Amino acid sequence: MARKYSSKINKIRTFALSLIFIGFFIMYLGIFFRENMIVMTIFMLLGLVAIVGSTVVYFWIGMLSTKAVQVVCPTCNKVTKVLGRVDMCMYCNETLTLDPSLEGKEFDESYNHKKKADS
Repeated sequence: MARKYSSKINKIRTFALSLIFIGFFIMYLGIFFRENMIVMTIFMLLGLVAIVGSTVVYFWIGMLSTKAVQVVCPTCNKVTKVLGRVDMCMYCNETLTLDPSLEGKEFDESYNHKKKADS
């Protein structure tokens, strides 16, 4: 079964959004321990840490996104951002590369890792 790929920026944003929901879920678990204030406080603080972590990840990907190379996708003709040597279009999941030696090759995320790329 083929693995579904998406752009790196969207993957990181999805992770940050999931951290928010995980943080809220942890806080809601703390409500079940209302009788024990220490346990409830620990759950609330852990949830807060997850939400603050999400904020940090969103800030980081925002800074990374400003430095990403903008290209026009040849398939959908929309401007998208490319991180690394190979990436996917944010809109149509077309394989995009800035490396001429990788043009026409099958998409593989390992091209972005130096160990695999040098081999």
